[in-house]
Amino acid sequence: MLPATFGTLTWMRAVERPDLLAPSTSAAIEAWARLDPRVADVLAVAEIDPDLADTAAMTEAYDLPLTASANCVLVSGRRAGAERIAAAVVRATTRADVNNVVKRLLDVRKASFLPMDRATTESGMEYGGITPLGLPAGYRVLVDARIAAADPTADGMVIIGSGLRRSKLALPGALLAAAPGVELVDGLALA
Repeated sequence: MLPATFGTLTWMRAVERPDLLAPSTSAAIEAWARLDPRVADVLAVAEIDPDLADTAAMTEAYDLPLTASANCVLVSGRRAGAERIAAAVVRATTRADVNNVVKRLLDVRKASFLPMDRATTESGMEYGGITPLGLPAGYRVLVDARIAAADPTADGMVIIGSGLRRSKLALPGALLAAAPGVELVDGLALA
């Protein structure tokens, strides 16, 4: 069921509003909904002011709990000349443990954030809207295990990017944890 009264935003079924999604995000959601029919009914999208896409501004402007928001960062490292890239998804009240956990999972000596211009170009998504749904093939998607746990202040919902700055997605954290390709990781986030 859609979170019709989540903050002050108007939420709609994401499968019915591809205009509010990056093309790769829309394609990923459609494919996921074919595999798991509940996705079409519970994955919601809301239009926002693109100037309010950053987490702190968005949560304040739209009366959303900060604990509901999850940030997705792209991280890369090299091993034997081969680049390895992962998305790390953590609650906005935490930060990804890039220097230990992500580095170890990628099996690289040094991990660093993908430069913004490269992250947006390769993902086909806008800065401030990067989402784990619809990333390029070959990117690992690491999700902190705490996202799957229901946060009581957010009714179990998680807000993530849509691939665009002008909208956000909302879905149960447990559903995000079950998305195709997601690797649930204990301790991915630092408090």
